[in-house]
Amino acid sequence: MIFSCLAYVCGERSGVIQEKPFAFEETLNGRTKVDIETEMQLVEQKLKSLVEQGCSEEETKHAMKDLGTKRAKLYGWPDPYVFTKAMGEMFLGQYRENMPIVIIRPTMITSTFLDPFPGWIEGVRTVDGVVVAYGKGVLKCFLVDQKVACDIIPVDMVANAMIVTADEHFHDLGSQTVYHVASSYQNPIVYKQIYEVSVRYFMKSPLLSRSGMPIVPKATLFLSTMAMFRLYTSLRFKFPLQVLRLLSITFPLQFGDKYERHNRKFKMAMRLVKIYEPYLLFKGIFEDQNLETLRIKNEAKEMHDLSGFNLKCIDWEDYFMNTHIPGLVTHALNK
Repeated sequence: MIFSCLAYVCGERSGVIQEKPFAFEETLNGRTKVDIETEMQLVEQKLKSLVEQGCSEEETKHAMKDLGTKRAKLYGWPDPYVFTKAMGEMFLGQYRENMPIVIIRPTMITSTFLDPFPGWIEGVRTVDGVVVAYGKGVLKCFLVDQKVACDIIPVDMVANAMIVTADEHFHDLGSQTVYHVASSYQNPIVYKQIYEVSVRYFMKSPLLSRSGMPIVPKATLFLSTMAMFRLYTSLRFKFPLQVLRLLSITFPLQFGDKYERHNRKFKMAMRLVKIYEPYLLFKGIFEDQNLETLRIKNEAKEMHDLSGFNLKCIDWEDYFMNTHIPGLVTHALNK
């Protein structure tokens, strides 16, 4: 069985992160064990309680997210998404019996490198949101350490790795093997490089506004700590919003809608920053020795096209300039 997980189940660790499976009931902070059955019961009880209280769908969604975040942080995970992925790994490892388990942990997935054709992508994913926001001229500031590796991996390389690893372990009864499909260990690219290549791309091929005029993006301010980001956004956005709020109270017809619209956008932006903070400031490097060993083994047997999941063959600047950003514009933005 192949279980596609996420490399960031490791939490907010730094340094080299090895390809190791989770022990059953293991936690990241080591304070106590996580009981999967108990977590499932808590979710069911909370949901039942919210239904009985007559909560709206929106209220229920926010309450369940808050519960998930609280439970995840209790055990050392930053959010419920990676927490539930980790529990899924534990569950499979505990009850696999003789079934061979392959756990694939990709990092941030981007457009195809080669197959079915270069640059194919559906929707705006992960780091693409930043690239698109810059191209549209709306990225004023951003929380990120520009010196940190942005661990990305083309989606076709993830699919190829899944196929090859499944074939490798098909007959390994009772085995459990973890594969990081990542770039930060062997062929890293840092956020600063992505920003610089995005600047060059949109200078050469700018997006068009609704009026058909080329958009000229402005320089973005990057802030490397949450404290610096909060200070800047308070002075640059929150304080003016408070002034606008007073004007909306005094002159509701002229400023009421304007305040509500800008305040809603500000809250949404801050909520997204809070969600993605652990990943934007992530300083871990994902070791991919298991996958590299398998690649070398297949090379010796001449059984596989090495470009299928060989991260070393990627020239990141060329990939972003001539494959990824053009594909993003063509297959995501234009649709």
